[in-house]
Amino acid sequence: MVYNEVFVVLNSNEDFHKDLLINAMSEIGFDTFEDFQNGFKAYIPLSDFNKESIEHLKDTFKEMFSFTFESKSIAHQNWNEIWESNFEPIDVANRCYIRATFHEAKPAFDYEIVIDPKMAFGTGHHQTTALMIEFMLEENFAFQKVLDMGCGTGILAILASKMGAKEVLAIDYDDVCYDSTLENSVLNKITNIEALCGSKEVIPDYKFDTIIANINRNILLDQLDTYAKVSEDGTVLFLSGFYENPDLEIIKQKCESIGFKYSEHKVLNTWVSAKFIFSNK
Repeated sequence: MVYNEVFVVLNSNEDFHKDLLINAMSEIGFDTFEDFQNGFKAYIPLSDFNKESIEHLKDTFKEMFSFTFESKSIAHQNWNEIWESNFEPIDVANRCYIRATFHEAKPAFDYEIVIDPKMAFGTGHHQTTALMIEFMLEENFAFQKVLDMGCGTGILAILASKMGAKEVLAIDYDDVCYDSTLENSVLNKITNIEALCGSKEVIPDYKFDTIIANINRNILLDQLDTYAKVSEDGTVLFLSGFYENPDLEIIKQKCESIGFKYSEHKVLNTWVSAKFIFSNK
């Protein structure tokens, strides 16, 4: 498969402007981003590339910032070289160490997760993934049934399993993510993760103790009713993939209307992860 590489340069000194643009580009099909000081490179299958969509984003954000971009085709076989040159190990809360297969192991950490980066989202580098991991490290997953929606590389599903979860169901609509979750489960010697390719329609009709969803605001709003249907009194819901303003209040209002009571949230560079607890009373 041939990919299109788009090199974006922002005329802004605000880091969150870059995050806003990356999030918007992910919603129009770009699946991987390579960060630079004043911009980033974004990758999308050539067949999905639409220059007009990016031009539309320039109009969308013109009141906040401006940007320029150049695009070119890039052969698929260069992908792993790109990842390996940019993927550094990550330490989350001095307890969880995330590395690729080509990094040195550090078994002294409470949890060590090996991720083969490829194209799937979820290496821990993005603020939302790190926030979710911080929340998860504060929880007790022993003997739980866990649902991970938008699983990406499977990183959060793998952590839940390593923390003692009894069963983990990982779901993503992207077949690359589905394959990546299965491969990374094997890398981490995990045997209790079931992966499904699809969206809310493939969620089975049984109850979960914990639901993890790191996607984006609009998809979360669409899927929250389904999460409520597979929750029981006390089910914990962790959400991320959105911003503090105005997204958090919108998410909170929707959650409260269907039985998920707000507990707390964490913020990192304007990105948010929030915890809710389901009550059927």
